[in-house]
Amino acid sequence: MHVKLKDIEFSSPLLTASGTYGYGHEVQDMVDVNQWGGIITKSVTRHPREGNSPPRIAETSSGMLNSIGLANLGVEKYCEEIIPFLNELQTKVIINIAGTALKDYLETLDMLESAKGKHVGYEINISCPNVKEGGMEFGVNCDMTEQLTSELRKRTNKLLIMKLGPNVTRIEDIAMAAESGGADALSAINTVVGMGINIKSRKPKLFTNYGGLSGPAIKPIAIANVHKVYKAVNIPIIGIGGIANVEDVIEFMLAGATMVQIGTMNYQNPNLGSEIKKDLLEFFNENGIKDAINIIGKVEYHSN
Repeated sequence: MHVKLKDIEFSSPLLTASGTYGYGHEVQDMVDVNQWGGIITKSVTRHPREGNSPPRIAETSSGMLNSIGLANLGVEKYCEEIIPFLNELQTKVIINIAGTALKDYLETLDMLESAKGKHVGYEINISCPNVKEGGMEFGVNCDMTEQLTSELRKRTNKLLIMKLGPNVTRIEDIAMAAESGGADALSAINTVVGMGINIKSRKPKLFTNYGGLSGPAIKPIAIANVHKVYKAVNIPIIGIGGIANVEDVIEFMLAGATMVQIGTMNYQNPNLGSEIKKDLLEFFNENGIKDAINIIGKVEYHSN
């Protein structure tokens, strides 16, 4: 059940979603990290970030809200402390990068490129506000998306994945801009803007008022966006959003995803990846599917 992105072969189409496995070492005493086709690390930025004030996580009826605020130790410490651990893993490692200005992304990538890591690529979080451009998210503007992708492309031959957010007018336009800039693949979707309110205190459940909604609640939104992107571009898509079982994985593949990321549900069951991998193999065998490519984008529309 091997899958290829660019020239890199993954042992399965299942990846961890950024942030939900930390840097990998946080969960190594509970699960075998190498069970995954690959892990995507939590975001790293040019400088250390403490993140937002608490409360910054709130449960919802079918998912969770978060406003962690990209808390991380910064790229310099990341290279010193995290890269050596990541180099010991057998599974493929993809590093998620975030920033608040074009310069931040480029400097972070340059430092990671020179860190002698064995990571196979980068996932770029473009749902970040561009402080130099009045706070507009990079990923809601086609020109900014293409420029960022193009500048990153010039600096690395590693796998370059642009992570798309759903809070846009037409996700297809952003996807095409990333493809034009030289992205090898796209991941979709990032979290959906959400809010919760404590009815007793009348205060928002998150200090920042709004946060990112993830989990099963967003799966239909994610599948729709993956399918829209699939019809618009010619590069692979990694589906993200509410995956809890093998049926969800198959849905994403039929919509057009080559691979998927599992995120929120890891908190409930850190072994979910190995369970779904087993179930996926069984599904393929029972249905005579020899290769994932045979179902990618193969949704069959209703006829009149």
